[in-house]
Amino acid sequence: MEYRQITEDYSVSGQITPDEVAAIKAAGFKSVICNRPDDEQPGQPSADSVKAAVEAAGLAFRYIPVISGAMTGDNVADMADALDEMDGPVFAYCRSGTRCTNLYMAIQQSKG
Repeated sequence: MEYRQITEDYSVSGQITPDEVAAIKAAGFKSVICNRPDDEQPGQPSADSVKAAVEAAGLAFRYIPVISGAMTGDNVADMADALDEMDGPVFAYCRSGTRCTNLYMAIQQSKG
């Protein structure tokens, strides 16, 4: 499993599977955010299946689906709230990690 560290407390990756949650926990993450809508691609693991594995591992989970190329102000606000409320470091994923990165950058710009 590969991921990109954006800050000390926030990293992003492409789609994960429930089997990869143990490695996420072992890497020290405390929370997981899914920014990928279910059924975006055939065969992708559902957010609920990942959530079950995340919570079974004792980590927090949040589902904030963002349609590719159509990020909204509500998406940014929901993500900002999640990052404020969840213990870090936070691991966020979507199809490639780009939406997770763009959400984070939009949050930073809105604080500016």
